[in-house]
Amino acid sequence: MLIVEYVNHQVFTYGTGEPSDLKREPSAVTIGSFDGVHVGHRRIISRMLSVARQRSLRGVVITFEPHPRKVLKNEATGFFGLLTTLEEKIELLRQQQVDLLVIVRFTREFAARSSEDFICNVLVRLIGAKSIVVGYDHGFGSNRSGSGKTLAHLGEELGFDVDIIDEVRIGQEHFSSTRIRRLLEAGMIAEANEFLGSPYMISGTVIDGDKRGREIGFPTVNLKLSDPDKLLPRAGVYAARTMVEGISCVAMMNIGFRPTVSSENIRTIEAYILGFSGDLYGEHLRFTLSGFIREEKKFENIEELKAQLEKDKKTVESYYY
Repeated sequence: MLIVEYVNHQVFTYGTGEPSDLKREPSAVTIGSFDGVHVGHRRIISRMLSVARQRSLRGVVITFEPHPRKVLKNEATGFFGLLTTLEEKIELLRQQQVDLLVIVRFTREFAARSSEDFICNVLVRLIGAKSIVVGYDHGFGSNRSGSGKTLAHLGEELGFDVDIIDEVRIGQEHFSSTRIRRLLEAGMIAEANEFLGSPYMISGTVIDGDKRGREIGFPTVNLKLSDPDKLLPRAGVYAARTMVEGISCVAMMNIGFRPTVSSENIRTIEAYILGFSGDLYGEHLRFTLSGFIREEKKFENIEELKAQLEKDKKTVESYYY
């Protein structure tokens, strides 16, 4: 998957700051924030890629960074935690086998551009759109004035067709990113994962901790989030997996305030990686969550905590073995 950034009318190779040699060629395109790259998003992307393969077009996803609602937030809408950081989103889109990912650096200046300007100058002249696939509720451009009707009208003039995908439901449930966030905030990981289409991810850099876990036989890695806006599920213990030195490892993750060993009201993310002993400081790890084990609680003493951790470990093992 080729990845480029679109910044102030210029195109750069992602992560380098160097001008890109992106070529305009006939493409099937979809546009959106794609936070979470959830089941609804995947249906749209799958349809776009199907069109691309049938018509020998390039399959292109255009997304925005940072999330538009973060840039345009106000008291009425506020902001919410991200379901995916940019790097997590890139990885999920790579798994969908997209040919080209265009990351539009979203600013208030960009938001003020009309939908017609975006369609003409980005989708058609820059990318080469011949087919555009969007969701039923899609809106873009200044004040989200661009819609499926806008696309269809301009398509006749500029030579592309438009495919609008109907709402996706799981069972009888209305599908939305808001619904996924509420599930995560309630600790309902299995249910959230069903809507996401893959396990929820938490990524970050391993930092130094107080090493209390090591003292009781449960050494943990302490994680600093890759993006402070990342949504964390409710405080508690989770069954998780991560890759360490190319090997898939089972982990027991705690998200919360460690009330038994700390009086500071500071939320931490730490994980005990089963069967691993080593130094991972400075490493970037990505954890996927499989299930909620229990709520965080304050124990009377360290021995009581240790006994509970032994039980938690067996519960986590039962998820995978």
